Amino acid sequence: MNAYFFKPIFQERIWGGRNLGELFGRELPEGKKIGESWEVSDRPEACSEIVSGAEIKPDSKETIHTLWEKKRTEVFGTRAPDAPRFPILIKLLDCQENLSVQVHPQPGQSGEPKTEMWYFLESKLDAKIYAGLKRGTTREQFEKAIGTPELPGLLGTLHPEQSDAMFLPSGRVHAIGGGNVILEIQQNSDTTYRVDDWGRVDDKGKPRELHRQEALDSIRFNDYEPQFMQPHSERVLQCPFFTIERAFIYPGEYRVWTSDKTSFQYHFLAQGELKIEDQTLKRGASWLVPASAETYNLEPLGEGAELITVQWGK
Repeated sequence: MNAYFFKPIFQERIWGGRNLGELFGRELPEGKKIGESWEVSDRPEACSEIVSGAEIKPDSKETIHTLWEKKRTEVFGTRAPDAPRFPILIKLLDCQENLSVQVHPQPGQSGEPKTEMWYFLESKLDAKIYAGLKRGTTREQFEKAIGTPELPGLLGTLHPEQSDAMFLPSGRVHAIGGGNVILEIQQNSDTTYRVDDWGRVDDKGKPRELHRQEALDSIRFNDYEPQFMQPHSERVLQCPFFTIERAFIYPGEYRVWTSDKTSFQYHFLAQGELKIEDQTLKRGASWLVPASAETYNLEPLGEGAELITVQWGK
């Protein structure tokens, strides 16, 4: 198969756990709370290494950045932007405890802006997320509630289910509650402003750093009670940075993917198993198909498959 597979980059987080190993068969570092697996990352501090793919020799240490520099049009398509690094970052999140109440800066503010989307792979019955503000909440009320039990009551609250999706443009205040496993597609940014961390301390009794003023300056205070995405046919989201599609492929059905040469296709197998040529891929597998690739067929196994595809945005 003409595709690239990447080595995940595991990130220890105070709110993480071991679900990425249990659900997707990942070999996690022993004794650590793994909150994030960076599936495709072209960050200077964390760049995804190619473990197999077209014309990649074993132990070559080729990376996503190598492809971006040397084969941009061939791999990423004719619409690939003129940017120093691949501008999309894709992660898995294992949220066993609440993440901080946080926001990412809007364009033109200090730090790297970050628009992102969450796709829910697993959610416990009582799991929550917080997104935007409860209708009518003012900046004054919000600021006064920081660090108190009143703050969650000022946030939009939703109970996700498997295959729900939430869009989070820059400036939308948010927090992920415990009990969620999420595929996150985002701009290539690592700027997060924490406004409240639920009074949490680390194993040394120290609280994490907060960025209250930066957060207050970034939050859209007219952003009230956003809802989950409502897919149009197979399209879940189209924004300037990426387009997300979802396909349910049922037993006995073959799916043919064809590139139009303008964009790569990144696939994540959210549920089930697929056979592509002579490879069988299980839940949690992900791969990047170059824009120059030939047509290829996907054959579902067992009860079928749920496939997420990421391409360039509009």
